[in-house]
Amino acid sequence: MSDVSTKTVTAKFATREAAYLAVEYLVQKLNIDRTDIFVQTSGSDNSSGVDISGGDAPTVDEDGRGDAPLGSEIEVSADIASSHEDAVRAAFGDLGATELSSS
Repeated sequence: MSDVSTKTVTAKFATREAAYLAVEYLVQKLNIDRTDIFVQTSGSDNSSGVDISGGDAPTVDEDGRGDAPLGSEIEVSADIASSHEDAVRAAFGDLGATELSSS
């Protein structure tokens, strides 16, 4: 990033689906470089979130998958220019973040 005044904004999401929607929004709508966005579980174990969603959820024709590891939320963090903090926090909130923090 060319701006030396940066912040890291971190949000937690209940589903993998919501986390990836947040990433796409940051990249496509807020023009944040994908290399400045990081996705991981908020716990120490592999997890798909705390709620079933997306391809793991039941459909009209099929039962949902029961083998997706549910144990901790998905954490998305973005290293951004300080001037974009409000927009990123608002986007995370609008997209269902359960917890927000900045450093």
